[in-house]
Amino acid sequence: MSTFTNTYSNDNDNYFSNLGRATRAFLGALLASKPYSELAQKEVIATNISTSNVEEQRYVRPSKRDIALLNSEAARYENLMPNLAAELRFLASRG
Repeated sequence: MSTFTNTYSNDNDNYFSNLGRATRAFLGALLASKPYSELAQKEVIATNISTSNVEEQRYVRPSKRDIALLNSEAARYENLMPNLAAELRFLASRG
């Protein structure tokens, strides 16, 4: 005849309940989203700021130094990541 011994104690129960609460709190903080009204308010403020800055903003052509920097970075990554190098060269050519 076999005997089954249960060595379960309440200390483990406290540990696992604490672990569960900590996990729920962590996931809640990680996945927390702000209420819609706050987001809408920030969007309105950002729209007002961007429309006032449109008149003040103007296109500034990148300097030759910036273009040379992009090309040198492209040369650096040519062997490791050819796609990145091609993107950097493309960005430099758009200047």
